[in-house]
Amino acid sequence: MRLTGADILVECLIEQGVDTIFGFPGGAVLNIYDSLYKAQDRIRHYLTSHEQGAAHAADGYARATGKVGVCLATSGPGATNLVTGIATAYMDSIPMVAITGNVPSQLLGKDSFQEVDIAGITMPITKHNYVVRNIDHLAETIRKAFQIAKQDRPGPVLIDIPKDVSIQETEYEPQKISQSPPNYAVGDEAIAQALALINRSEKPVIYAGGGVITADAAQELYQLAVNANSPVTLSLMGMGAFPATHELYTGMIGMHGTKASNLAVTACDLLIAVGARFSDRVISKLDRFAPKAKILQIDIDEAEVNKNIRVEHHIIGDVKDVLGKINTGIKAKNRSQWLSYVMALKSQPQPYSVQGELTPEYILDKISELTGGDAIIATEVGQHQIWTAQHYKFTKPRSLITSGGLGTMGFGLGAAIGAAIACPQKRVFNIAGDGSFRMNLNELATAVEYELPIIVVIMNNHALGMVRQWQNMFYDQRYSQTTLDRKTDFVKLAEAFGAVGYNLTAKADVENVLKEALSLNRTVVINCEIDRDHKVWPMVPPGAALEEVIVGESDLIRN
Repeated sequence: MRLTGADILVECLIEQGVDTIFGFPGGAVLNIYDSLYKAQDRIRHYLTSHEQGAAHAADGYARATGKVGVCLATSGPGATNLVTGIATAYMDSIPMVAITGNVPSQLLGKDSFQEVDIAGITMPITKHNYVVRNIDHLAETIRKAFQIAKQDRPGPVLIDIPKDVSIQETEYEPQKISQSPPNYAVGDEAIAQALALINRSEKPVIYAGGGVITADAAQELYQLAVNANSPVTLSLMGMGAFPATHELYTGMIGMHGTKASNLAVTACDLLIAVGARFSDRVISKLDRFAPKAKILQIDIDEAEVNKNIRVEHHIIGDVKDVLGKINTGIKAKNRSQWLSYVMALKSQPQPYSVQGELTPEYILDKISELTGGDAIIATEVGQHQIWTAQHYKFTKPRSLITSGGLGTMGFGLGAAIGAAIACPQKRVFNIAGDGSFRMNLNELATAVEYELPIIVVIMNNHALGMVRQWQNMFYDQRYSQTTLDRKTDFVKLAEAFGAVGYNLTAKADVENVLKEALSLNRTVVINCEIDRDHKVWPMVPPGAALEEVIVGESDLIRN
């Protein structure tokens, strides 16, 4: 059949199983939007308030489901507004296809109105990108883009379509999705070496990251921990890969990791890294990271091996498959002495609140309690993000949606919208700081328009809290441009957008307000007034080793 380029794009999206797309129209994509209009009974389009919101929504949709998220923008500023969202997805290995329109082919390179070289701009932050100059290549390009986005280590792919290509016609032949499973050929010898390391170890620690969630390997990770009788620590991106309620779980690792995790990694004789990339926020001081340990790394991306940390042995392959093979060969071993040491660290009290004071930790503990850990929690970036990772009891994969690698302020609300659309049966929260929330609060209009029951909880300390904490600790309390004494009334703001707003100023009111918010089927904003200088603890100071973790103000004074 003969179809226009715009119709081919829509048919190929449907062919790839896409039922949801986020975007914002403009001149260069008018034909695509006309085709979407004609196909609205087969594919849903969600109009965001800004293209960045569309990219974050596609990202949140992908994180919540494991499917490829899709966003669409026009040329020029529409395309560049996607860039932060594309980079966010790239840094966290999220499968996404970003589609942009461009000026007609004959005008490319001539500084035409709303022309930009979006392929050149996004080259460093995509797995691959395409400029489709020939309509006969369009369908094949779309199919390749989806395959690249989700295969191996996932990531974003961009397709740039000049306007004339969307107008032209050519023959279109539907195709079934080709399911060719990757073959990593993990040999028996590689598995045997890994098993030898594990079975000889007296003091193992498992360090797991987002790759476990991507590979749908949470059950295999759980079995590894139980079989090896090993403590488990998670990166920020790994939250939910292992249940926070399990006795072997020691909490997050790294700059804001728990004392139990950081000291256990420092003392262990084997560190089993599973789907984790040894980021700088995890390893802290390089030459003192896991100094007594041999390191076994299991990952799908060979580029991550020996990049930041030298390892004893590595296996490149699908994490689910590799762990399945390893689990069959682990020998039972008594590690009670090691576990007693780690559990003693874990049991040390870490008080975080003054009696009667409204603290973010208390609020998050209460959200965790009321939802039973069975909600999707999106976050912005800052102190609130770390408090969330520390205090919400994540027990399932794909329940924390947060920007880890890029640390994108303004990510959470758009991502929460994508997650709420993807998983309408789940309650969705966006935990925000007042600074991050202001960046993309315009997406409240989107949430209200589509009647999404998202609960936005703003930890409002009237400051850029994480930066202020560093200024307090390391810059002699010179608070340069981090105090936000602005007059914004977040309750009135919520109501102006058509949402429900609450002010929280007292600890005694937390449970009732949260219960009422959960009972509503509407977008809710809860403004929580917290202390400006309430800090994130624990913290490893810059340049320090993991074992030099500070757990409170008293440690800070001593150091």
